[in-house]
Amino acid sequence: MTCQLFAITFDANEPGRLAEFWSGVLGREVSDDPLGGVALRPDDDAGFRLRFLPTGTEKVGQNRSHFDLTSTSLEDQRQTVARALELGARHVDVGQRPDEGHVVLADPDGNEFCVIEPGNNFLAGCGFIGALACDGTQEVGYFWSEALGWPLVWDQDQETAIRSPLGGPKITWGGPPLMPRTGKQRLHFDLVTPDGGDQQAEVDRLLSLGATRIDIGQGDVSWVVMADPDGNEFCVLAPR
Repeated sequence: MTCQLFAITFDANEPGRLAEFWSGVLGREVSDDPLGGVALRPDDDAGFRLRFLPTGTEKVGQNRSHFDLTSTSLEDQRQTVARALELGARHVDVGQRPDEGHVVLADPDGNEFCVIEPGNNFLAGCGFIGALACDGTQEVGYFWSEALGWPLVWDQDQETAIRSPLGGPKITWGGPPLMPRTGKQRLHFDLVTPDGGDQQAEVDRLLSLGATRIDIGQGDVSWVVMADPDGNEFCVLAPR
């Protein structure tokens, strides 16, 4: 059985503050995380939790992944933007054109996210978090499709997207050219083996798919730190 996406984890300078921000934007309750830090639990079976873990490293450069939030109308988009700004977000310029309908913001830690205009067919039915949009190659899209057992729902012009069979947000990769790396990613995936599965067997499977084991100074911990074929860090947690 393949591993499951347990959480998307943020390295946060102020985990509590960042969790409260995303709680206000998404309407999810803040809770203590059983693995440390602060968490927002998923709001349905197709979702994933958000975790916020402390880091002493400041953000450098643009993130390689960001959330795309959906809107049901122009007024709904405006309200989401206004709510985010009131909670501590700010407008940022990442090279978007003036005629593009989405609004680019950054959360209090500087993590970029987009509020998408209504009528976006690609994100239709995906929920308020429509997608985690990533900078990445076609190869890494194939890797994560195999790693999570999520089918490809887009594979064209080196752009890929996958989605859980249960529904929920898509994870997308935009193809080359890739942004330069600026150190450890601020957002990473935390995976779990379901039903007390064999952590080492899952690590071996991921290695066979093209992942590598890496050392980021984690020391003696119960989880295994790995990198996908594009070099993005992720963790395989001990069985729950």
